Parts: sequence; C-alpha cells; structure tokens
Amino acid sequence: MADMIFRPTTKWARFQFTLVLVIFCLCVGVWVNKFQDQVDWRFLIVPALLFLWPLKTHIRLRFTKVNISGDKLHYETGMFSKTMRTIQMTKIQDVRIDQTLVQRLMQIGNLSIETAGETSRLTIHDIDSPRAIADDILDAAQGRPTKTKSGSV
Repeated sequence: MADMIFRPTTKWARFQFTLVLVIFCLCVGVWVNKFQDQVDWRFLIVPALLFLWPLKTHIRLRFTKVNISGDKLHYETGMFSKTMRTIQMTKIQDVRIDQTLVQRLMQIGNLSIETAGETSRLTIHDIDSPRAIADDILDAAQGRPTKTKSGSV
C-alpha cells in the first residue's frame, strides 16, 4: 500500500482572509473618504492587525499532518514544538465523522478515530471529503487497498 497523507483543509483560513480583507478595504475607504484630514495613518494599523487571526489559523493548519504508512497512522501537529501520535492500524475500532451545518455546506468535517487503548480518541478537525478519508482509513486498517486515486489527499 502506498503512503496516504492528508491535512486539514485551508477553506476556513481562506474565508477568514477574505473576510479580513473586506473589513480592511472598508476601513481604508472610510478613512480616505471621511477622516483623511483628521486621523493619522496609524488608524489603519488596527484593521491590519486583524490579519493575524487568519494567519494563525493558516499556520496551525499547515503544520498538522496525518500520514498512513504500512500498518501505522502518524499524526503530527505543531510548528516549533511538535506533538506526534502513532496509532497501529490494527487497533482502530471506529472512524466517526462530525459535521456542523457550515461544514456540510463547505464539504468538510471533523474526523474522530476511535482506538483500543488508554487515549482512545484522535480528532482531526476540518478535513476535506471526510467520508472518503474515513473509508480509506478503515480499508487500510483491514488491509484492503485504498480507493483514493493518488494516495494523497
């Protein structure tokens, strides 16, 4: 079986970037039309700082990865300090998908992997095509070939 790698989607971060860009443009428009003579340019620093919100989300998403290779599932998260978890595929008992209404509209979901053992649940938030990923994880746990064409999502 080829390695399968998947990450959380960046759809939510892109939405946040778009929202902040619209707010920033509105603030610039108001500043240019109404307050240009009265307010210092530092007035625009506050809306510019709003970009830190989607940037934090994007960085968190880019440094989270799930890799299925052989008979193990490796979960890694973190940029400076890393958290890694390895799960034997034979210990996977259940894969659950939870979706809010917004997630259903965006075709993403939270994937929960239930295992036998002490720390029995691993939840990966905001995964694209969660049903296909869940099926691939269960197929890999049972030793069947995965249905994903490229092996990487």
